[in-house]
Amino acid sequence: MKVLTISLLVLSLLGIGAYAQTDTAMVKINLGTADKFAVLAGAGITNTSSHTFIIGDVGSFPTCTVTGLKPSQVKGHLYLKCSTVTAEAQKGLTVAYDQAADAVCGTNLTGKDLGGMKLKPGVYCFATTANLTGTLTLDGEGHLNPQWIFQIGTALTTTANSKVVIVRGHVGKESRGCNVYWQVGSSATIGSSNTFVGKILALDSITLGSGVLRGKALASTAAVSITGQETVDGPPCD
Repeated sequence: MKVLTISLLVLSLLGIGAYAQTDTAMVKINLGTADKFAVLAGAGITNTSSHTFIIGDVGSFPTCTVTGLKPSQVKGHLYLKCSTVTAEAQKGLTVAYDQAADAVCGTNLTGKDLGGMKLKPGVYCFATTANLTGTLTLDGEGHLNPQWIFQIGTALTTTANSKVVIVRGHVGKESRGCNVYWQVGSSATIGSSNTFVGKILALDSITLGSGVLRGKALASTAAVSITGQETVDGPPCD
């Protein structure tokens, strides 16, 4: 009986371990050529500050206008006209958006403000809007490649001076938000003086107020508007 009891206990513990590994497993999200872009729009890009600086490619398709940005403000390729490259990048964005949206939700945060939360790697969902007021801490828990996916039914909005911070992670890709995805069902509005982390995959528009985006602003169908001095650190993650 003792042997049987010990065997059952071992099997039980192995099952718990397997579940824990599955819980922190990476969800495959492939941006394709869109990963080269720091800012990608569907209906044009506008920028109001001559001090905005973007690391990564910049372009829009099928409306291909880019206003308020000079090549000297972009460390990457600035596409000022329609291109097969931006068209292909939009296809990659669509694939990645769908992959993020299809991930199995682990925690429903509908109706809760992200400010003040400390979240371990996982998939978090909001049936409608998501808001950030203050500081959101993403705790990597020492994992080699921690991943966070936020599924937002409609709009994402952050207030002034809000920020996203990653702790107990590995320096490198994480600091640039390579494994943080914000799948936004309508539009994302990032407030002024924000330090935001992650790849914003918005179905409609994205507005960046001012501050720092360590990641990407990728909008499928509408415009990307930069309304203040912004630094976007979004080179390819691979």
